[in-house]
Amino acid sequence: QVQLVESGGGLVQPGGSLRLSCTTSGTIFRFVAMGWYRRAPGKERELVAQSSDGRITNYADSVKGRFTLSRDNAKNTASLSMSNLKPEDTAVYYCSARRAGSLIDDVWGQGTQVTVSS
Repeated sequence: QVQLVESGGGLVQPGGSLRLSCTTSGTIFRFVAMGWYRRAPGKERELVAQSSDGRITNYADSVKGRFTLSRDNAKNTASLSMSNLKPEDTAVYYCSARRAGSLIDDVWGQGTQVTVSS
């Protein structure tokens, strides 16, 4: 019913920049949190950045100073601006959202591939 759609992934060289976007359809409710996760090859899903109502945005230590999460609460959209990309940033990036009453993000997108390579 509720859908998140990611876009903006692709192949970039180390040190390059990329901007991912996430759009929402199928809901009339504001999410209480939105963010981005990623899953690198052979790795578990990890939190990249998350913005929660009433709280500041949290970033993974590995991306602090390089990634910026922007959230539009009214539109239920979120973007992730990434700079100074590193090969270790290579992963499938997933948009996530949390509905009221949930303790965890319970709405997910299909993912978009980001590959950082020379």
